[in-house]
Amino acid sequence: MKVAVTDYTFQNLDVERGILDPLDCQVVGRQCKTTEELIALTCDADCVITQFARLNADVIAAMQKCRVIVRYGIGVDNVDLKAAAAKGIPVCNVPDYCIDEVADHAMALILTLTRGVAATWDEIRRGNWRLPVPLTSMFALRDVTVGLIGFGRIGREVARRLLAFKCKVMAYDPALSAEGIRREGCEPADLEIIWSRSDLVSLHCPSTEKTRFIVNAASVEKMKRGALLVNCSRGDLVQTEDLIAALRSGQIGGAALDVTWPEPIPKDSPLLSMPNVIITAHVASASPPAVSKLRTTAANIAAAAVRGDKLPNVVNGVIG
Repeated sequence: MKVAVTDYTFQNLDVERGILDPLDCQVVGRQCKTTEELIALTCDADCVITQFARLNADVIAAMQKCRVIVRYGIGVDNVDLKAAAAKGIPVCNVPDYCIDEVADHAMALILTLTRGVAATWDEIRRGNWRLPVPLTSMFALRDVTVGLIGFGRIGREVARRLLAFKCKVMAYDPALSAEGIRREGCEPADLEIIWSRSDLVSLHCPSTEKTRFIVNAASVEKMKRGALLVNCSRGDLVQTEDLIAALRSGQIGGAALDVTWPEPIPKDSPLLSMPNVIITAHVASASPPAVSKLRTTAANIAAAAVRGDKLPNVVNGVIG
């Protein structure tokens, strides 16, 4: 059995091999960048594990005997789910890893924005002992209304942290009932209310046809002038050019992003020189326990496919 790993950010694949080698699997890892490289690696694979490589319809169509595609992560927007379903290939993710890590990272970005942490440190390094941002840019979270777009595992953990800081928290998630949101101590709200009443909007939804570029010129115009934006979810939830324009005009007072569109962020992006922007390199999920769980879960799903067991976490409706 061949298990193809299309790309990975780990030093090696020893964890995966430790799980799959005893099943007489050959784990073949690459760092594929192009469709041609992906087809060459995966066309004869029995299982495919992928991180960020884009498995489009052409790549999936060339798969001759694939039993499962496993995503290292929660989101599956880099896999063409419809193409995989048409080929009868289950697509699985790892939905329950890095929940606390991402929630903590979102809180770190929120606190950095509202307390001027990064700007103040930059000023001190330049030799100036002073507050470098207007006093009106400094907030206590007890006075901030936060709108969460997406209220899954991570969104709920962010809400619990915010409530401990005495925030008012509104949440929008069409998959949840209003009562389910209220049970978490938050106020259910539709998108119009999220945009118009939030002092800070934090994104925690997957990238889908309905949510892609949900932050755009039209939605930004509905926001309070000077409102803040945090994104620890997917870069393409935000239309980058519209965000840049809103930051320049002051319609958005500041943004903190762990993900960008495109990614990595281009070296000439205006976002890199804006004093009211904080960017981290898609690292919100990082911690040794989280990475260990990610890798072992992904490898065990591939192992289940090899053994012919029922597959967990199938996201495209194909029964494995």
